[in-house]
Amino acid sequence: MKNIKTLILFLTAGIFLITNANSENFFAEAKKKYDEKSFEKSKFLFQRNLVYNPKDAKSYLYLAKIFANEENEIEQIKNINTTLLLEPDNEEAMFILIEYELKKSNYSKVNELKESFILICDKLCNEKKNIEESLKDIEPKNESE
Repeated sequence: MKNIKTLILFLTAGIFLITNANSENFFAEAKKKYDEKSFEKSKFLFQRNLVYNPKDAKSYLYLAKIFANEENEIEQIKNINTTLLLEPDNEEAMFILIEYELKKSNYSKVNELKESFILICDKLCNEKKNIEESLKDIEPKNESE
């Protein structure tokens, strides 16, 4: 009985390690395909990575970029929102959402996002001026009105 418990423990640990290694391979391969601009293959691999690791914000971010390239705004924003839900301080996702809301001329949402962006920006802080300039070009209105 003790040998069976030990065997089950080792099998469970082995399956966990193999599954974890596979999910890392999916992300690495997906990123490689994305960099090669092979978007269909990378999309499949990012989605497959999410099966093994559903809280991987980076996969959602890359999927959003792929959907932006495909001009599928609905899926792009779904993935950006999921990225920000999992990682609220993801400045790249926040900036993409700001750009989207600017395109929609949603002044109040951009203003709200800009305040959060200023607090979390690290690499993209220079974009803060561009956001403020773009805000000057749109009237203070809310898209939902």
